[in-house]
Amino acid sequence: MEYIVSILPTLLSGLIVTGEIFFLTIVLSLPLGVLLAIFRLSRLRVVRDAVATYIYVMRGTPLMLQILFIYYGLPLLPGIEVQFGDFTAAMIAFVANYAAYFAEIFRGGIQSISRGQYEGAKVLGMTYGQTMRHIILPQVVKRVLAPVGNETITLLKDTSLVYVLAMNDLMRMTRSVVQRDFDTTAFFVAGVIYLFCTFVLTRLLTRLERHYAVYEE
Repeated sequence: MEYIVSILPTLLSGLIVTGEIFFLTIVLSLPLGVLLAIFRLSRLRVVRDAVATYIYVMRGTPLMLQILFIYYGLPLLPGIEVQFGDFTAAMIAFVANYAAYFAEIFRGGIQSISRGQYEGAKVLGMTYGQTMRHIILPQVVKRVLAPVGNETITLLKDTSLVYVLAMNDLMRMTRSVVQRDFDTTAFFVAGVIYLFCTFVLTRLLTRLERHYAVYEE
């Protein structure tokens, strides 16, 4: 027990980095995902095709490859001389990747709403933006909470991929403790921390489902 207490500060310092990546990705990728979903349903074919291609690429290639490309490969392209820092590169990759997944989830949610609601809003004189904001999206949020929740939990675990950039996240700090002390206890402690974070996320999502239940048809 004393050993666990002694390594906790080190592991929790890594959890701070993990938490920063997680929360920033959620805050940035969710609204971006909604916008991509709307563009994916645009009447302009060129817009639909461009967004569909983007989503296909982001979902069809590994997140780790995207992280490595943005950090190591992007600066090598002709005309690009910007070298992103490790945190910035990780954030760009995570937001770009998860926005694509969220976009498909929101697209499915938007398409599940009956056309009659759009027509009813139009009769009332509402613009497309007002219809989306006040009628469609509140219902979509309720319908997509479960799949969004699953992606959120996956995101929490995917944050461990930043070890390839030598960032001191929870997983990297755990490995450093194990290698330093030749003791695998840190792995079990890290597992408990991840499970606790997942438990908290699950409870929050359950509360959100209850809150948005008023929008059910």
